[in-house]
Amino acid sequence: MRRTDGIMCLKGIGEKTAKLFQKLNIFTVGDLLAYYPRNYETYELPKPIGSLREGETVTIEASVINSADVTRHRNLQVLTCIVRDPSGSIKLTWYNQPYMKNRLTMGTRHLFRGRVVRKNGVLVMEQPKKYKREEYQRLIRVLQPVYSLTEGLHNGTISKAVALALAECEKEAEMLPAKIAKEHELISHRSAIEEIHFPKSMETLTEARRRLVFEDFFRFMLLLSHYKEQKEKEKNSCPIRRTEECEQLISGLPYELTGAQRRVWEEIKADFSGKGTMARLIQGDVGSGKTILAMLAMLAAVKSGYQAALMAPTEVLARQHMAEAVSLFAGHGITCVLLTGSMTAAQKREAREKISSGEANVIIGTQALFQEKVAYHSLGLVITDEQHRFGVRQREMFSEKGEHPHILVMSATPIPRTLAIILYGDLDISVVDELPKGRKPIKNCVVGTGYRETAYRFIKKQVASGRQAYVICAMVEESETTEAENVLDYTERLREALGREVCVDYLHGKLSAKEKTERMNRFAAGEIQVLVSTTVIEVGVNVPNATVMMIENAERFGLAQLHQLRGRVGRGDAESYCIMVSSSDAPETMERLQILNQSNDGFYIAGEDLRLRGPGDLFGIRQSGEFEFAIGDIYTDAKVLKEVSETVNALSGKEAEQLYRLWFREDVAGRIQDMAESI
Repeated sequence: MRRTDGIMCLKGIGEKTAKLFQKLNIFTVGDLLAYYPRNYETYELPKPIGSLREGETVTIEASVINSADVTRHRNLQVLTCIVRDPSGSIKLTWYNQPYMKNRLTMGTRHLFRGRVVRKNGVLVMEQPKKYKREEYQRLIRVLQPVYSLTEGLHNGTISKAVALALAECEKEAEMLPAKIAKEHELISHRSAIEEIHFPKSMETLTEARRRLVFEDFFRFMLLLSHYKEQKEKEKNSCPIRRTEECEQLISGLPYELTGAQRRVWEEIKADFSGKGTMARLIQGDVGSGKTILAMLAMLAAVKSGYQAALMAPTEVLARQHMAEAVSLFAGHGITCVLLTGSMTAAQKREAREKISSGEANVIIGTQALFQEKVAYHSLGLVITDEQHRFGVRQREMFSEKGEHPHILVMSATPIPRTLAIILYGDLDISVVDELPKGRKPIKNCVVGTGYRETAYRFIKKQVASGRQAYVICAMVEESETTEAENVLDYTERLREALGREVCVDYLHGKLSAKEKTERMNRFAAGEIQVLVSTTVIEVGVNVPNATVMMIENAERFGLAQLHQLRGRVGRGDAESYCIMVSSSDAPETMERLQILNQSNDGFYIAGEDLRLRGPGDLFGIRQSGEFEFAIGDIYTDAKVLKEVSETVNALSGKEAEQLYRLWFREDVAGRIQDMAESI
């Protein structure tokens, strides 16, 4: 069996199961082996019922003391029973598992493992799994892989498929040079894959992860090195002159540019008229005013005879930029065109015609901007917004639409400068480190789950005064394996808590682009007063009337991402608030969250995140959406990232080129993921 074979070549995986795997982007055996566990579960000795705490997943050994009862609640069949051990008793609850009733005979003793929650003031164990004692003994202290799932696909199914693939898949050639693997004391790729899925111990798991993280970063740095070399050879084929129109636009703004904005604008103008092609990153905190710099750059490009294109990661953000461009450029003789994936075929065709003819000189959209059918007339400036949402290769594909256009990249993700220099190695870096005058600092609080009712009352009061609120959940729907609030259930709970007079709706990444745009537009228009969402709203959404950001399971997010989410409020004149709800009261968790509680400075927060997390945090909180490597994390694995950067930089030009061709050769390019992607 080869890694390129389809997933259905594995015994037990038919067409129906294969379709479920495909929802997780698993099409081949290689995709499956590269689908790493997101965590591991350790089965410990049973705990006394009297010692249980809210929020933990534990095992108990107890006797059934009443007849199991099945009731109906909406569309759910709810099975409950009471179990007891010498230290106390607890209610067990199962949803849509009525068959369990026959397995819970009164007086029988079993091992149960599940999540402990508090309902109506008492502790309840939800969806517990039942084990025989001999069966459970075999699991104790063995690291069991836990995978991200999709509806209908169970953890056990993935685990069995991986085991079969490992047993039958032929050994592949090592991609990492032997001298590099030896120098950094890395185990083989094959051993790493086996151990990452089925670790023998925490020590072997750590070694496996280190090897795969090294590969992850090595692939990225090779790509970056290649593009940097290519960029350095380019001459400025699109000279953009300094124009009076830009100064007129600045003087006509209803606010003054900050000193930081003016400094960065001077750097951009110098690049435009320099000997080489501009490749610059504008890194600035949420709300620091990066967008107006992009608009000025586009105006300068157009007035010098070129087209300028701006690519946003979401359609909501693209439409927001489009509205701002149309407003700012009114009276400047500029034609703006929008191009997104959800537009009709006729709308796309019309937009493409205007782009290719040169009628449109400012083009704004999503990834549709670099599709094969899109031909530009005279592309001189390419801008990507929220760079961490796009891969390096995507950025290059976009720029290849023109004859060496200038590249401007914007990111609101504050990354410590030591890491930014590595991750954006092919770009010059400008920092907008000053917020506009008059911006009120957001009031923050970090609270436990017991504060929820107070928070709901506060949100209701804000809504009554004409304001709006966001509530962020870590998950879309309930999971058997993950202890976190989910959007769908939380929306229902919030509707009950706030009453019918408050319009509560939800948003998540599984909705279609059309549905997401429609709900964000309704929220922006004030029709939805409270929006329950996943982190899909973290990028660039601008609703000045929203004054409350409530984040559930705040401990599950990285500090930089929490700061990004918090930046969705405080964008208007009214006082704004961020409520971070933690389901963990561990001292290290509270120390992390207190950094956000005490500071609104994104660069300080990023630095503290790096300091606190450091190397060795095997299951560190992922900075979702921020340089989405397959397994590496720029904070947890900062030391490895620096090692890889030094290793790639030490390669000779010939060695680097040979390795680039090996890792990105044409016949496998489509199967090797660009690890900087996060779309």
